[in-house]
Amino acid sequence: MPELPEVETIANGLHKRVAGDRIDSVWVGNKKEPLKSKPAEIVRTLEGAAIERVHRVGKHIVFHLHPSNDRGAASGRPESHKNSQFIVHLGMTGRMLVATAETETAKHTHLIAKLASGRELRFVDPRRFGRLEVRQTGFSGPGSEPTTITQEEFARLFHKSSAFIKAALLNQKFLHGVGNIYADESLIRAGIRPRRRANTLTTAELKKLHAALQQVLKEAIAAGGSSVSDYVDADGEKGYFQIKHRAYGREGKPCLKCKTPIKKIVVGGRGTHYCPNCQR
Repeated sequence: MPELPEVETIANGLHKRVAGDRIDSVWVGNKKEPLKSKPAEIVRTLEGAAIERVHRVGKHIVFHLHPSNDRGAASGRPESHKNSQFIVHLGMTGRMLVATAETETAKHTHLIAKLASGRELRFVDPRRFGRLEVRQTGFSGPGSEPTTITQEEFARLFHKSSAFIKAALLNQKFLHGVGNIYADESLIRAGIRPRRRANTLTTAELKKLHAALQQVLKEAIAAGGSSVSDYVDADGEKGYFQIKHRAYGREGKPCLKCKTPIKKIVVGGRGTHYCPNCQR
C-alpha cells in the first residue's frame, strides 16, 4: 500500500500537471467498491470545476476544486458546491495517472476525468481497495501530520499507549500516513525494538524516534518513495528509496551497521523487520 512518501510524490506530481486545468466531463465505472460517494455526486461535483490545488493529507490525495470562470456559473452546481474537494485513497494497488486521450485505457480503470487541456485524469485500481470521495472543504485526516508534528506533541501521543510501538506508529488516529515500511525504517534508525510498549519508551528514546521518523520520511519523499510492489508516481515512474532500506524487506540479510541478520516477526498482524542486536 502506498504510504506517506509515495502519496506525497503522487500528489506533488499531479499538482504540477493539472493545477489550473478544468474538468470538462467525468466517466465513472460500474464497480461499487471504489466509490465512497455516489457516482452522480462525483460527476456533479467534478464536472465544470477547475482544479485549484492538489496535495496530500495523510495517505489521501486531495484535489481542491472551484467553479471555473467560464463554466462555473453555467454548470448548475448549487451554491454549496462552490468549493469542493475530490479525495482519493489509493488503497493497495490504486494509481492516479495523467494520460493523453490516445493512451490505451488500462483494465480496472474506475474513473476518467477529461480535462480542458485535452489530457485525462485516470484512477486505476485492480484490487479495488482504493476509495473515491467528494465533499465540501474541510477534510483533515484522522490523526496528526507526522512530517510537522513537534517533539512534544509526538511524545504525548505515545506516553499513555500500552500498544507495541510498531502498532502505535501504524495507528492512523495517532499519526496519519505512516505505514509498514517507514515504521520499520524509523525504528531501526532510532534503535528501538518494534515490540517495546509505547509507554515504556523514555523521553530520550521518543526524541530519537521522532527525529528518525521525520528524517526517513524526508529522505523517502526526496527519493520519490519506495517501489516494492505496484507503486508508481503520476507519470508511471517508480521511486527508489527501497535501495536505502535498512530493515524492511531485508529478512536474513546482514544489518548494515552490525552485520547481524535482520529478523522478521509479526506485530499487530503486520510483517515487521528489525535488527535483534541494534534495536533494544
